[in-house]
Amino acid sequence: MDPSPHPDNTGPRARDRPGTEAVIEVEGLVMRYGELEAVGGIDLHVNRGEVFGFLGPNGAGKTTTVEILEGYRRRTAGRVTVLGDDPERGTARWRGRLGVVLQESAPEQYLTVAECVRLYAGYYPAPRGVDETLELVGLADRPDVLAGRLSGGQRRRLDVALALVGDPELLFLDEPTTGFDPSARRAAWDMIAGLRGLGVTVFLTTHYMDEAEHLADHVAVIAGGHIVAEGPPATLGGRNVAPAEIRFTLPTGTAIADLPEAVRSTIAGQDGDRLLVTAVSPIAVLAPLTAWAAARGVDLADLEVRRPTLEDIYLELTRSATGTATS
Repeated sequence: MDPSPHPDNTGPRARDRPGTEAVIEVEGLVMRYGELEAVGGIDLHVNRGEVFGFLGPNGAGKTTTVEILEGYRRRTAGRVTVLGDDPERGTARWRGRLGVVLQESAPEQYLTVAECVRLYAGYYPAPRGVDETLELVGLADRPDVLAGRLSGGQRRRLDVALALVGDPELLFLDEPTTGFDPSARRAAWDMIAGLRGLGVTVFLTTHYMDEAEHLADHVAVIAGGHIVAEGPPATLGGRNVAPAEIRFTLPTGTAIADLPEAVRSTIAGQDGDRLLVTAVSPIAVLAPLTAWAAARGVDLADLEVRRPTLEDIYLELTRSATGTATS
């Protein structure tokens, strides 16, 4: 693995984020299939060592973009560098620096876990050790189990092991936890997060917004072939400064007129005795509300404070871009 910086890892977006090394640099990427423009001039920048989440509904251009980055598809126009090279001219040595985990795969079911990893290790000039690789993905206790007898979560761990055994600098993860139960998903998240300690850059595609929020340092949302938002999950689309929603039920024997003015003036909705209050600064409402309740000796047992989730923002962004509801 060559850790040295590559001279092509420059460009206007790289300069916008000083002190970082670009692993993926995309400028003006266009992909057309006849009259259909699947990708309409997008820019992307992925830093070394980060988990980058690439989000978008089906048909948004996400898969096309990823296949171009992996070197499996030729673009129509634009500049693309991955690990310093143009994927369209990627050599065997360049491919050896990548790991790819597809959404669906079929490891050799009649080989054991260790045999599968050893087989794939033979494709690389300087592979990671088999035992070390199994330890990284949590399969150290399953080396002699046939691949065909693994559970769904264990099979996914084996998929990641086969991508990691080549000691890649950049790992593409496509929908890594689709179909997992909650426990298996959490275990997979821990495994993926642990790749940071290896210095591996992860390009993650997922339809699970909680997964993107838990794992990604930076996300980009693509819809209709265009990037509609980009940034850290916590601030994407301005969600960190969006008004908070405060919901509570009026205590028995009280009316809206009894509430403090700071609460009454921010009421945005009502469903029976259940009130919705919105505020950019929740403290400005919560402080007088809770003081009022304490003074009256009443409880606000169902008090709920909520800012927009990443899923809320994602749905709004993709609806606005496509003009349709997003499932």
